[in-house]
Amino acid sequence: MTRQALIIDCDPGVDDAVALMLAFGSAAFELLAITAVGGNVPVVKTARNARILRQIAGREDVPVFMGADRPLRREPAGAGEFHGAEGLGDLTPFEPTAPCADGHAADAIIDLVMSRPAKSVALAVLGPLTNLALALRRAPALAERLGPVAVMGGARSEGGNITASAEFNVWADPEAATEVLASGCDVVMFGLDATHQVRATDARIAALEAVGTPMAETAAAMMRFSQRVERRIVGWDAPPVHDPCPVAWLLKPDLFALKPCRIAVETASDLTRGHTAVEFREAVAGTLPHRWAVSVDADGVFALITDAIGGGRTI
Repeated sequence: MTRQALIIDCDPGVDDAVALMLAFGSAAFELLAITAVGGNVPVVKTARNARILRQIAGREDVPVFMGADRPLRREPAGAGEFHGAEGLGDLTPFEPTAPCADGHAADAIIDLVMSRPAKSVALAVLGPLTNLALALRRAPALAERLGPVAVMGGARSEGGNITASAEFNVWADPEAATEVLASGCDVVMFGLDATHQVRATDARIAALEAVGTPMAETAAAMMRFSQRVERRIVGWDAPPVHDPCPVAWLLKPDLFALKPCRIAVETASDLTRGHTAVEFREAVAGTLPHRWAVSVDADGVFALITDAIGGGRTI
């Protein structure tokens, strides 16, 4: 089996944790690195959390690089109310055995992509796009070398989750999102329109809990935390599980329906900062260089997660 070379750029984060467990447990990936960015919690914590999750999964073979501690132009903003003060819900943090790898995440992305055949390395971005924007500034040719860049971010018909019209990852660093979208990268964006369809129901969480592996227990605990928080803050009994979607698409694209589009990000207005304007009409947009996820087979996504964290690495 030919494995997909993959870098995951993330800000763990309870749903990042589920996405990482999916990737750690999937034999279909050659997981080159985890790169951490400040987002849900500060980067010192996201890098630590990535290493904690790596240790739980028994995947110390995958290097973790620390990246940007702040957006390109904005003050850092977190989402601890949805992820817990330490970023991993109810999990008590500890200092992992293995440290971060040497070097900045942006440089790691450049080195890993440029050392491989063109278009062979995919990148899943599950937090603010700061690390990728910095990498593209340092090496513009990276855009032509990268394979698909699967981004969890943005919102269109669903409205926002941090403001009325903006999703958190794009809102946190809208300038970085703008630079990535304009770079020529093959961006596939999984916004709230799709991720709100992927809900952690009681039955789906129970199925994970029944697996009984450390990865399964961790993923289920993250969803139970989200369930409690979303019920209190938003009133939902089944919280959306956003970040596994880009990873699931890389594993099984036919679980998702995508539409060609052009995506622009609002940076000038405080009121609509981070709004993603998604245009599907070629006559209006001129060209449609991006793709936008419009629907998803949620049962299929949860089946992938359950299979991956079962310990057999069959997918």
